[in-house]
Amino acid sequence: MKQENKSIKIDRRLTGAYIIDEPLQQVIQFSLRDYVQYWYYTLSDDDSFLVEIRKTLQNALIKFSTRSKEIDWLPYFATRLVDDFGTHLRIFRKAQQRITEKDEKMKAEDLVDTFFEVEVEMEKEVCRDLVCTSPKDEEGFLRDLCEVLLYLLLPPGDFQNKIMRYFVREIIARGILLPLINQLSDPDYINQYVIWMIRDSVCSYEAFMNIIKLSDNVGELEAVRDKAMEELQYLRSLDTAGDDINNIKNQINSLLFVKKVCDSRILRLQTGKEIDTVKLAVKCGKLCTVPLDNILVHNIALQFFMDYMQQVGGQAHLFFWMTVEGYRVTAQQQLAVLLSPKKDGRHQTTQTKDLLRTAAVGVYDQYLSEKASPRVNIDDTLVAKLAEKLNHEDPTPEIFDEVQRKVYELMLRDERFYPSFKQHVLYVRMLAELDMLKDPSFRGSDDGEGESFNGSPTGSINLSLDDLSNVSSDEFVQLRACISDTGVCNDHGKTYALYAITVRRRTPNGEEVWKTYRRYSDFHDFHMRITEQFENLASILKLPGKKTFNNMDREFLEKRKKDLNTYLQLLLTPETMKASPGLAHCVYDFLENKAYNKGKGDFARKMDTFVNPLRNSMRNVSNAVKSFPDSLTEGMTKMSDNMGKISERLGQDIKQSFFKESPLMQKTYVDPEHSRVGAQLEDVVDDTIPLRIMLLLMDEVFDLKERNQWLRRNIKNLLQQLIRAMHGDTLNKKIVDHVDWMTSPEQVADAVKRFRDAFWPNGILAEAVPRRDKAIRMRTRIAGKTKLLGIMPDELKHILGAETTRKGILRVFEMFQHTQLNKRMVYVFLEGFLETLFPMYKFRELFNKLHSRSKQMQRYKHRPQSTQAPSLQKR
Repeated sequence: MKQENKSIKIDRRLTGAYIIDEPLQQVIQFSLRDYVQYWYYTLSDDDSFLVEIRKTLQNALIKFSTRSKEIDWLPYFATRLVDDFGTHLRIFRKAQQRITEKDEKMKAEDLVDTFFEVEVEMEKEVCRDLVCTSPKDEEGFLRDLCEVLLYLLLPPGDFQNKIMRYFVREIIARGILLPLINQLSDPDYINQYVIWMIRDSVCSYEAFMNIIKLSDNVGELEAVRDKAMEELQYLRSLDTAGDDINNIKNQINSLLFVKKVCDSRILRLQTGKEIDTVKLAVKCGKLCTVPLDNILVHNIALQFFMDYMQQVGGQAHLFFWMTVEGYRVTAQQQLAVLLSPKKDGRHQTTQTKDLLRTAAVGVYDQYLSEKASPRVNIDDTLVAKLAEKLNHEDPTPEIFDEVQRKVYELMLRDERFYPSFKQHVLYVRMLAELDMLKDPSFRGSDDGEGESFNGSPTGSINLSLDDLSNVSSDEFVQLRACISDTGVCNDHGKTYALYAITVRRRTPNGEEVWKTYRRYSDFHDFHMRITEQFENLASILKLPGKKTFNNMDREFLEKRKKDLNTYLQLLLTPETMKASPGLAHCVYDFLENKAYNKGKGDFARKMDTFVNPLRNSMRNVSNAVKSFPDSLTEGMTKMSDNMGKISERLGQDIKQSFFKESPLMQKTYVDPEHSRVGAQLEDVVDDTIPLRIMLLLMDEVFDLKERNQWLRRNIKNLLQQLIRAMHGDTLNKKIVDHVDWMTSPEQVADAVKRFRDAFWPNGILAEAVPRRDKAIRMRTRIAGKTKLLGIMPDELKHILGAETTRKGILRVFEMFQHTQLNKRMVYVFLEGFLETLFPMYKFRELFNKLHSRSKQMQRYKHRPQSTQAPSLQKR
């Protein structure tokens, strides 16, 4: 074969940036070499044809580069891209729901057909089913698209040269775009990329077992089971003795457990005997008891209690209790304003009292007066006493307290309300969202403790330090401790690691030395206790995490020992002790030579993770309210011209938010279930970019429209407060800067280099990568899902609920497991990119025409008019 070119000089400038032009020229060179030269030189020795093709390609790239520099890419990345992804996820979610409603077992082909059926209902003018499901139509689409791009980018003379145009078109369409789209659409490639992106996260035991328990794919379960059996055979074949035998036995037990879980799940799926955890829990009746106090102050728990109270007709009691809470906070804030010095103090005092009186009378009229509907039915004597106070006394934040306590006792003791709620299916779903409903068959944490939370909770949550009252902080500074040894113990079939801690304490009479023994679970319990009692320690002390398998491996135990030692040394520093008065007593109790008494049972630990973040967030929100100019406090003052409506809003906001109304009400009606996601953002154009992005993604990923609107509004308000607290303008600037960075010459050059190295590693055309074995692909899916669940922050679970968070994350992952659907998303992104790049041309109409042969589109157009816009499904 001849060399590419003789001594013909070509202007190699393309984009004006050398760091981009150099790798781009190599891509052109490799493309011509591997797609044209290898056959052209068998026909002719004339290089002019090759030179002309190269010039044509370069002319197109120069025009493309010039055009891209004129575009503001921020709207595309911050709005269009997010809208396209959210809409794609909405279509997928609706397709899943439609198949579920048909009570059919979901098949891949059924899901794909239903997906494109939903797409045409939502898009109305376009459906991409042919491009995504037919290789022949896909190639035709890419050829047509390349023809249009060449028409826009090439000089008229070059475009009229049909032979030249066809060659360039085929190189771009079949040599570059098609392989790239196929790779980006491959579920296995996406799964590997996800794992690579979060490679630093550790796969937790709970996440892995949840994935096995929730998997409805027999192929995934079989792949994990087969790998476990393969490892079992290997371990059983080893000839070991001494300490290694215990390590091998532990690994074998872990693998046998995984195999058992997989076999059980496969049997259920194959026989169709799926277990409804909610119904099973209701029937068994052995559930954790969450106190009403905790339910009323927790967003997730409260929404389920709301739903229940509405079903039994007790919503007026709950709304009254919540309205009074809102009134109290408002009144306290207003009175706090009065304490600050004002130039016009008298006027401010009078105005504030009038505001509070109007609000208090409004609460009374709405819930307790004779005209209230529905009316809160309590002792008439209490109501009359309250009316007397409202008529003759200045309103105070505590004016409703006595009535509110009575309503609380009614909800707590009346058999219709809280007692019956604990036996209702909504209560079980609440426990699932709080991550307090566990399958008792899944045990085996790395410290030998079970993970079941069914049954009556036991264990004290109080910490007693009476016996340590004689230990002072000064004496404690003389205490030193380190883990000197570690071993493996077996107790009633449970294997766990035990750490020997050597403790030294200086006293006036010399030095005391003793050893105490602690498990990892002891460290974990101790850490929870001190970080709860001394909040500043949470950001200082980091306890090493758990590990699922091979957790009795000698190398792992040594690493765990080192990490726990680091934890101890940081804890025992004088600075840490002096910064947290009272910590010394807790640490001394932990290090004493006695059996460690866990201060928190399983139930108490769950309640901590469930309630404490709420307490912290309440503190933060309270501080934020004082500093925000649009807070409720100043808002009441600003509304002095329309005082009659204040109290009405206090209650109506709660009532209205309970019902299924969109929190983002549009000026013109837009069917939220049959429109693009971006169509519902008309009224938030003034919001910051981060809020718009978060609202879009959270609404679709976690399907928040399924939740009552009180929770949705709380989530929106929380996001707004978080963004404002983080200085929304600064966050906006960071997003703008990041988009600028993504489109900078350095990043574009890096992307071109990655493309070059992927298709031509070491300058040689890469061979087609063989499809990986099915079992490997299935195990990769399990690993990817486990990784994703593992990185989900606990704060998100506390806001949305553990079950909702899991379902949302797994829904997104499942969406990427279908090649045809991935292609649809790639093509949607490509269409948006071209529409942004060439806004002066009618690309939207062009795409509609290119997709016009869609069978789904033709069926949709021939439907009766009344069925083309189906009504909203009942929730």
